[in-house]
Amino acid sequence: MFRSLHMKLMLIMTLLIILLMTVVGAFLINSVANYYTQDFYSQMASAFQDEVFWADLSTPNPGEENGAASIAEILKTYNGTLGVDNRSRKYYVLDGTDGHWLAGSDEQDAHQAVDLDSRNLMRVLAGKEKSDDSNPSAAYMDVAVAVQRGDERYIIYVRDDGTNAAALNSELITLIVEALVFGLIISVMLSFLLSKTLITPIERLTEGAERVAHGDFSQKIEVASRDEIGILTGTFNDMAKQLHHTLEEVENERNKLGTLFLHMTDGVVAFSRDGAVIQSNPAAEDMLGRSIPIGGSENYDTLFSDIAPLQGVLAVETPGYLDGVRSVGGKSLELLLTPFDQERLGGVLVVIHDVTEQHKTEEMRREFVANVSHELRTPLTNIRSYAETLVDNAGELPPNTEKSFLGVILNESDRMTHIVQDLLTLSRFDSGRSELNLAPFSFRQAVEDVYNAILMEAQRHGHQVELKLSEGIPQIVGDRERIVQVMMNVVSNSIKYTPDGGHIRISAGQWPGKVWMEVADDGIGIPQADRARIFERFYRVDKARSRESGGTGLGLSIAKEIIDRHEGVIELLDRPGPGLTVRITLLTEGPRHGKE
Repeated sequence: MFRSLHMKLMLIMTLLIILLMTVVGAFLINSVANYYTQDFYSQMASAFQDEVFWADLSTPNPGEENGAASIAEILKTYNGTLGVDNRSRKYYVLDGTDGHWLAGSDEQDAHQAVDLDSRNLMRVLAGKEKSDDSNPSAAYMDVAVAVQRGDERYIIYVRDDGTNAAALNSELITLIVEALVFGLIISVMLSFLLSKTLITPIERLTEGAERVAHGDFSQKIEVASRDEIGILTGTFNDMAKQLHHTLEEVENERNKLGTLFLHMTDGVVAFSRDGAVIQSNPAAEDMLGRSIPIGGSENYDTLFSDIAPLQGVLAVETPGYLDGVRSVGGKSLELLLTPFDQERLGGVLVVIHDVTEQHKTEEMRREFVANVSHELRTPLTNIRSYAETLVDNAGELPPNTEKSFLGVILNESDRMTHIVQDLLTLSRFDSGRSELNLAPFSFRQAVEDVYNAILMEAQRHGHQVELKLSEGIPQIVGDRERIVQVMMNVVSNSIKYTPDGGHIRISAGQWPGKVWMEVADDGIGIPQADRARIFERFYRVDKARSRESGGTGLGLSIAKEIIDRHEGVIELLDRPGPGLTVRITLLTEGPRHGKE
């Protein structure tokens, strides 16, 4: 109940009022008692020090028979001075020897014995002239004075029983209790208002803190004042805003890292220090060919213990790592194993690289170098052989033979020149230095020009060449010289690899936004197993026949590079029967990233 700050404030205010009224009441009651005591003794001292009054008391009247009665009459005249009211304060005239009652302000006291236990009265009976000492333990106040009137000794004893002071104290207590009741009511009301004033902003802050703790930053706490609580509220709003901004940045970075982790091409698997899987990405599962669930049966020992033991990896000092290789499903994988977060007892991180393409590229590079060396060595060997024969037999060979040898040397030189030119062309494509000279031209006219250019060569081999063009073939944007080079290469291959007397059909047409050209023949064709590699450099289906026909194995590679740069497609089409069909497809608007 009292855990509430509201109740604590009300209790404190209530206790404060009770304590304050108690202190004030005690002070007032004590003050009233002291006032009555001091007033009584000062009044008595003032009265009995009056010389006229004292002379009247001590001087007997002529022929006086009862001195006690005379003294009583004199005291009666001084009732106002002595404050005698016969209720709470009375005076007595007593015998000076034994203290019995002789006269007094109240005749009803004549038959009552005077309280001889009074310390002041006992002192005067013992011979002291006057005694007016205050006795705090007594419930009354009294003064005893010895008077020598003539030959008789009397004692004047004034006594106040304190009923007036008690009545006033009772009134004060009643007043204090009433004030306390009203004070308590007012204090409860004020404390309630005060606590509400203080607690309401704090409750708003508490609700706001709870919303922030649950991730709700949509509501801003209203600043209702400019005091310390208002400053605290404003500071809390600023803190919540900054926290929201920071959390959004952290969440954004986490999403970025999560997206990168999920879609990165390298595989990543993280393990705890005991070898359990704590994170993995789809690339790792795809490379390893197995599912790697978090907290599943798979662990470090079942996955990578053959590369290096877990404790061995954990012992590696940062930034060191261990590596290994593995072949999975025809893929070559390179694995890097390293510990992470060693200061806080992290685990092991395994990064998996798929180096299959790198190995293939390296193999292709070695094969390319070997092919280039082989292609250049053959004509060089022929040139050297024929040249040495001419040198060794200078002037001895028949003219026709020398001319034949020199023709071979020129042919082989031309062959080497073509190889070098093709290599330079591919090199420019690879380096990006070969730009396309884009311009609009008639695709239909380009096909007709190719047909006219190869017609005589085809007829020399006895081929029948058919040209079939659709109506309305539009102009296209491209590098006409390069595209015609591709067309000539495709048609020339058909002429070369079709036995004499064959049939070749050149056709062209259009599709929405595209134009196409097909070259179909009934030649030797390309086996299905070799079609995937037909556009590789130096690749030949029949190497011996290719060299006999003067091919370098680079023509189709160059053709594909040119078509790719035009964002087109060159492909081999499936067809029934013998022969081969090659289709070239180009965009009418030209490549989107080309340069004119």
